[in-house]
Amino acid sequence: MAAVLIPAAVFLLAVGLVVGLYVGVARLPEALMRQRLQRRIDQVGAAALETDQVSPLVKGRIEGPLPAVDRLLGATERGFALSRWIEQSGAKVSLSSIVLMAIASAVGVGLVAGMALRHPMATFAGGLVGTSVPFLVLHLKRAKRFRRFEEQFPEALDLIARALRAGHAFVTGLKMVADELDDPVGPEFRKTFDEQNFGLPIKDSLANLTERVPLIDCRFFATAVMIQRDTGGNLAEILENLAHVVRERFKILRQVRVYTAHGRLTGYVLLALPGTLAVALSFINPEHMNLLFRERMGQMLLLAAIGMQVIGYLWIRQVVKIEV
Repeated sequence: MAAVLIPAAVFLLAVGLVVGLYVGVARLPEALMRQRLQRRIDQVGAAALETDQVSPLVKGRIEGPLPAVDRLLGATERGFALSRWIEQSGAKVSLSSIVLMAIASAVGVGLVAGMALRHPMATFAGGLVGTSVPFLVLHLKRAKRFRRFEEQFPEALDLIARALRAGHAFVTGLKMVADELDDPVGPEFRKTFDEQNFGLPIKDSLANLTERVPLIDCRFFATAVMIQRDTGGNLAEILENLAHVVRERFKILRQVRVYTAHGRLTGYVLLALPGTLAVALSFINPEHMNLLFRERMGQMLLLAAIGMQVIGYLWIRQVVKIEV
């Protein structure tokens, strides 16, 4: 009897394993799809709830360490332009913070340059360089953010075009871009959507978008939308064509960067070569290099060399820079 039950139990166990594996393999993709769909629904719901909770009607202003300086600079034309730069760069700082950082950087770099070269002009030149450091960082952050905007902008245009083809309004397309895309495209379109949602005409909302993001592609987008609203036409097709043009321009720009890579690498090598050689000579023959720091003529030569290096690097950058 046991000889019959054992093979039967093994047979039933094997059949059960086979059937279980088949059911698992057959239903696993559907279960994974439902899990991903539920996770996506939860993310969209959480984002919408967070937006409803933290989106204020009145735009707040970042308070700096010196509010009086913020108000004083904000009332001037230069201060307004600087605050626009800060907003475009995405930095969470105030005008007074930038001023304090510039002063601290000027004092630090000036003291280091003066102690290293032991010359009053070195302190002055170091102070000027230190003053420009925060503004240079702000400029680089602004340029980097604009590059990210340009790369994400075709996706935003395609999303609006698909929304229009699906029967949604243009404003709904703006909200979809604001909800779906990341910084910087999503927040900028969120501001545009909120402005028109609070009563500002769509023409003024798009004009404010072009002021916050002064890119030629963004101006094309605003102009195309306003012309279509005045004269009619297929806006979805217009936006798809604009997205195609932007992508093709980026493709050409990347090809140009490949072709000019040799020139840019040459500029980097020429810029790094004198400093590397100076460090090597300081170890090989320190007494010979110390003459440049002790003697007045050597200090003047160092300043002249640094100036010519900067001019040469900027010159090479302009030579290899090709606008597309």
